[in-house]
Amino acid sequence: MLRAALIQLNVSDDPSANLPLTESLIREAAGQGAGLVLTPENTNCLSQDRAWQEQVLRHERDDPTLAALRALARELSVWLLIGSLGVKTDSPDGRFANRSFMLSPEGGVVARYDKIHMFDVQLSPRETFRESAAYRPGARAVLARTAPADVGMTICYDLRFPRLFRRLARSGAQIIAVPAAFSPLTGEAHWHVLLRARAIETGCFVLAPAQSGEHPISHGTPRRTYGHSLAVNPWGEVLADAGEGPGVTLVDLDLAEVRRARRRLPVLEHERDFEGPR
Repeated sequence: MLRAALIQLNVSDDPSANLPLTESLIREAAGQGAGLVLTPENTNCLSQDRAWQEQVLRHERDDPTLAALRALARELSVWLLIGSLGVKTDSPDGRFANRSFMLSPEGGVVARYDKIHMFDVQLSPRETFRESAAYRPGARAVLARTAPADVGMTICYDLRFPRLFRRLARSGAQIIAVPAAFSPLTGEAHWHVLLRARAIETGCFVLAPAQSGEHPISHGTPRRTYGHSLAVNPWGEVLADAGEGPGVTLVDLDLAEVRRARRRLPVLEHERDFEGPR
């Protein structure tokens, strides 16, 4: 049995102010026996102001949040999935990466994943997102091979692209992580049903730690996020829903359920290539 912990956060656009609560909740999770701890997207900073991001974000090698959480994973001897950090890159156009990290109990980075699908949408006249203006998309699916389980790494808007999830499952994922900062509008409509669908389609546990609430933003447009960090089993049943507000949600995972679900519905084996339509 694997005890996992979903950390729900309400971060600001100040990385140094966000870190203490993140560390405190991870300590709380480890103190309650979690061997795998997951934080949401934008763990270090939630901002849409590119000038402000340029000021506060760092390259991976210099990022203080990553350094602190690597040390904490080592201190607590836990596997820690950092849902994502905004980090600078050497891209000629100056765009950042929205990057997830899997940390070992020794504090090492065993896998990193850059978000593939950029959230470029207009949800309403007052709610428009152009993630690709500030972040470059990744181009590679990543499976983190950890001692507890093989974990497929995705981030937020990736949830709407089932081919990525199928690829991860066919490569051996038993758990797929979906750290997110979901809009309340789309969260209310789609969050639960999409997470359940991805679990059913892949026969994986789906663990989705989320940002939640009104975010204290000092520069740029204010943000609200949906919350409801969710754990779903391979049969599509919701094991835990964190509701709203920061905190720790614990869930015990029996990884044998992955084999049982795939034996009952072997869709990964039955998938076929086909032609058309033309």
